[in-house]
Amino acid sequence: MYDRKTRERALALVAQGCSLNSVSKQTGISRYAIRSWQTRIEPISRTTQCPRCEHVPRSPEAAKQYGYLLGLYLGDGCLSRQPHRGGYALRIACADAWPGLIGACRQAVKDVRPMNSVCIIQREGCVMVTSYSHHWPCLFPQHGPGKKHERPIVLEPWQQQIVDAHPWEFIRGLIHSDGCRITNWTTRMVGGERIRYEYPRYFFTNTSGDIIRLYTDTLDAVGVEWKPGRQSRKAENISVARKASVALMDTHIGPKY
Repeated sequence: MYDRKTRERALALVAQGCSLNSVSKQTGISRYAIRSWQTRIEPISRTTQCPRCEHVPRSPEAAKQYGYLLGLYLGDGCLSRQPHRGGYALRIACADAWPGLIGACRQAVKDVRPMNSVCIIQREGCVMVTSYSHHWPCLFPQHGPGKKHERPIVLEPWQQQIVDAHPWEFIRGLIHSDGCRITNWTTRMVGGERIRYEYPRYFFTNTSGDIIRLYTDTLDAVGVEWKPGRQSRKAENISVARKASVALMDTHIGPKY
């Protein structure tokens, strides 16, 4: 049996990109043991620190990353019970077209739950950034049966405090999941000649009225002007098109990458 610090050190080296061979040679631990720690739901123990269960102080960086991860979860994330393994799987869907987003999502999961491994599961056209833990429902109490738009989505007071402290991270997570930055174009008459001009705008689309309100309330808090966009029977679309507001969004969000 290896003590906690030894396991933490080995897993930290793997998380930094070291191969199992190099970590094994450096630490004297077998590759089999390191791999088994990676694939267990709680690599150290089932009582790994949880800021909700054990009131562990959350670092400023972890709180900031949680705001981003919360936005991703509300947009394209889910929790699922793992009856054969115990605990829960957090899965965040990220399109293959945005490798930077995949990396940012993976880092956010790791920062929020540093003791749990994060893996990438390939699906058609996307990957599922996945991590297993007994504590994901503690961190995402919005989890429940059915689809998000079919049940109330309300932030707990501690979650709202994080969003209030890091509103741009929360907005960035929502945009990276269910939003986009696009370039529109139109024409107008100038000196008798029809001129085409282009302008950027942001869209956020979701089928949950509660999630839409969380998004627009946070936009209001940071001074971004918005308006409802084209509606469909299933989804609501929020547009940010005013020049000053787009510039503000560009400063903190920018296009997906």
